[in-house]
Amino acid sequence: MKTAVTDIETYGVEQIPDEDRTARPLDLFRLAFGGANTFATCVLGTFPILFGLSFWQGLAATLLGLVAGALLLAPMALFGPTNGTSNSVSSSAHLGVHGRVVGSFLALLTAIAFFSISVWSSGDALVGGAHRLLGVPESTVTYALAYAVFAGLVLVVCIYGFRFMLLVNKIAVVAASALFVLGAFAFAGDFDPGYAGTFASTADPLFWPSFIGSALIVLSNPVSFGAFLGDWSRYIPAATPRRRVMGAAFLAQIATLLPFVFGLATASIIATRAGAYLDPDAPNYVGGLLAIAPGWYFLPLCLIALIGGLSTGTTALYGTGLDFCSVFTRFSRVQATIFIGVLSIVFIFAGRFWLNLTQSISTFATLIITCTAPWMVVMILGYVTRRGWYDPEALQVFNQRRTGGRYWFAHGWNWRGLATWLVSAAVALLFTNLPGQFVGPLGDLADGMDVSLPVGLALAAVLYLVLLTLFPEPRGVYGPDGPRFVRTSDAEVLPISGGPREAPAQPAVVG
Repeated sequence: MKTAVTDIETYGVEQIPDEDRTARPLDLFRLAFGGANTFATCVLGTFPILFGLSFWQGLAATLLGLVAGALLLAPMALFGPTNGTSNSVSSSAHLGVHGRVVGSFLALLTAIAFFSISVWSSGDALVGGAHRLLGVPESTVTYALAYAVFAGLVLVVCIYGFRFMLLVNKIAVVAASALFVLGAFAFAGDFDPGYAGTFASTADPLFWPSFIGSALIVLSNPVSFGAFLGDWSRYIPAATPRRRVMGAAFLAQIATLLPFVFGLATASIIATRAGAYLDPDAPNYVGGLLAIAPGWYFLPLCLIALIGGLSTGTTALYGTGLDFCSVFTRFSRVQATIFIGVLSIVFIFAGRFWLNLTQSISTFATLIITCTAPWMVVMILGYVTRRGWYDPEALQVFNQRRTGGRYWFAHGWNWRGLATWLVSAAVALLFTNLPGQFVGPLGDLADGMDVSLPVGLALAAVLYLVLLTLFPEPRGVYGPDGPRFVRTSDAEVLPISGGPREAPAQPAVVG
């Protein structure tokens, strides 16, 4: 029987049955693009201007970071159709049945951080626009009300689940895109593509750190989707061609050029007409945008805040609830979503009104992404060496409180993948350079450039392949065609035992 949009989704992280996997790659595109087609992405688009680049230099840095990030993210969409479950559960194959909690908590922290950023940025824009348009006072009570209503709407959508979230994003993608395009007309008279920035030439010693830093900030946006991209793609049939699934994830990120360029272009106008709003020590992009916007565009700005923020918030919080129930299996998906949603709302209010965490949360999100990137490398290389072959029943051992199976390794831990992630993430953090927020012990080695992401990615790729070569995994974890690029060992694979046993699923190969 076909599931209605208004039916509450009951699935957790168990394998989605074939008859319910009716989503298309286009649906994945809508969710991934809709989740990033917001003010939060516009804010990331302002960083090239904040760092002193010209408009064209900022556009080049944006394109570099966006394409690199989209290429890194695209393979992460394959695990959902292959295994019918979330990416954190799929990571059991490479980090072990117990080691998969790494992916769960990375997804949990990332989602809470971006849910908070979404509510804050959209709530601020909504109140600011209402103040200019209707004279609504910009008071603590007004902001609190906006945050509460907005977060509550997001929570309701997430409780209903995937189908309802997909409906919201179908509307959001078209509506927010149209409003951003309308913004091109609103700011066309003030926009100057010849905006020169602050660097006299590329020979300036601070130019390349600023350029690379801008590109890496843009790259972090696609990477932020890596941990929970499978939450949505698991509803795509396993037989869907891999190129179509990866293409949907890739193009969804390329499409975010729209909000990125909106942020870049309007930031260049703000820098010219209202530079105080882009003070590097306390930037206020939303306030600057409202200051330069024509009166007739205030209502579209409020709509962008409402629609785009709702889209980002739902894609973030949905993944949070799903991953929480996958680790604490006594919770259903709905119970986990409500619990984490309420906890996140408390965090949002505390950070905005009492603990002054609003600025620090952006740094927190950046550090999470720095740790997530090496985990993604382990997953992608693991997929390649396994030829895309997985045993869905063995992936569910943790959730069913059983033991053994192909991915049990050493007491549920695969030290090869775990060591790769731990070492690479730790070294990447050492190279982090976020002035005024967090600078690692090695953060100044690259002349002020934050090279944490490239270091983490490169080290993870090399270290994981070396460990797989020197310490081969059991032959039993690979499919009938054997491994690709690496050797195997004759180590025994323990049978699955204990816990509630369900009907075994067939190993899936996407082809």
